[in-house]
Amino acid sequence: MQPGQAERIDPEYIRHGTSGLIASRDVVSGEIVKPLIRPTRTEEDFVHHIENVVSVNPLDKHIFITDNLNTHISESLVRFVANTCGIQESTLGSKGKNGILKNMASRAAFLKDTSHHVVFLYTPKHCSWLNQIECWFSILTRRLLNPRSSFKSIEDLELRIGNFIDYYNQYMKKPFQWNYKGKILKV
Repeated sequence: MQPGQAERIDPEYIRHGTSGLIASRDVVSGEIVKPLIRPTRTEEDFVHHIENVVSVNPLDKHIFITDNLNTHISESLVRFVANTCGIQESTLGSKGKNGILKNMASRAAFLKDTSHHVVFLYTPKHCSWLNQIECWFSILTRRLLNPRSSFKSIEDLELRIGNFIDYYNQYMKKPFQWNYKGKILKV
């Protein structure tokens, strides 16, 4: 950056490692609930996060809005929901062969069933803005993970993400007030 010139960002950078963040947002309070910061983002990690969120209020109905990532429609997630809702494992079938576990479409249909205690709704492709946690990830990116950010190590990155989430939950959380003031779209 120099006086009289806009800041330029070099597109080349050195990545010293990465970490994954799986988080849920309570749409009523705005709180980030039971975030999971790990080096991986596997189906086991996602199910572990969902288990943690549900354990906060196990008797409440939980509705999760996610994208269509394969970890959000996994066999282990179906097994967790079935177990949580008191559904017999023997009724699930076998992955790739039959029943609820047969394929991603049959698993998604099961997970979307609103009669369950834990329900998953999936955003259409290219509609991540409908998912409030994606909007919150944008806040995290702009406030902490912006191009000027620098972290000494993966541990430092994870610690600062955790600290930001704690700060956000204490001082910044609030429900999003969504509105649209644009022109009416003609179909």
